[in-house]
Amino acid sequence: MSRLLLLSSSRAGTTGYLDHAQPLIADFLGANPTPVKRVLFIPYAGAGKTFDAYLEQVRPAFAAIGLAVEGIHQAADPRAAVREAEAIAVGGGNTFALVKRLYDADVLDAIRERVAAGVPYLGWSAGSNIAGPTLCTTNDMPIVEPPSFTTLGLVPFQINPHFLSGKPAGHNGESREERLAEYLALNPGALVVALREGTALRREGDALTLVGELDGVTFTTAGEQPIATGSRLDALLATGTPA
Repeated sequence: MSRLLLLSSSRAGTTGYLDHAQPLIADFLGANPTPVKRVLFIPYAGAGKTFDAYLEQVRPAFAAIGLAVEGIHQAADPRAAVREAEAIAVGGGNTFALVKRLYDADVLDAIRERVAAGVPYLGWSAGSNIAGPTLCTTNDMPIVEPPSFTTLGLVPFQINPHFLSGKPAGHNGESREERLAEYLALNPGALVVALREGTALRREGDALTLVGELDGVTFTTAGEQPIATGSRLDALLATGTPA
């Protein structure tokens, strides 16, 4: 049974790093059939800081809810670290860097296998984006070239984190809605779930729920539809179509 907590962001408004997410993470990991004491953190999305610095940034938020964190980059064998993980957390940053490094470490299949076996997976920003079939609805610049845009496919629909509707006055670039419409024009069978900051998707097997204080949005070639916070979105697990 797949267990996922896919956070749009590491912060909500002016809150501290992962502060808003601590209750969600504590509840998610606390509900695991096997008690989680240690989390394997994957810092590969970090592009402007070292992996060690990223690990130390993440540790206090997990320590506050009684969890120890280990970095995959410190493991002699990254695949073995994934196979032995009690829970897997993938942080935000640059999605292209994250995906390239996951391919370089040859851990994508190992993560999929562990999640399929029931090991809880949580991510934020880029770490949530890669839970979909591809990275194509990321907001990031392609600062490196991964071998493929194919990602984990833990859910059958695309994810767009940090969703912000509209655009500021005087801005002549594309809005997020326009960018997603471009994606759908060339991938007409796809479904995109857009998550506003401070919200998350939680999957428990065949059950999928939008959590947080704000609504979400789904995008298809037929248009966009709002998702009320607290909504059960189980049907998306059956109807979401990979790009």
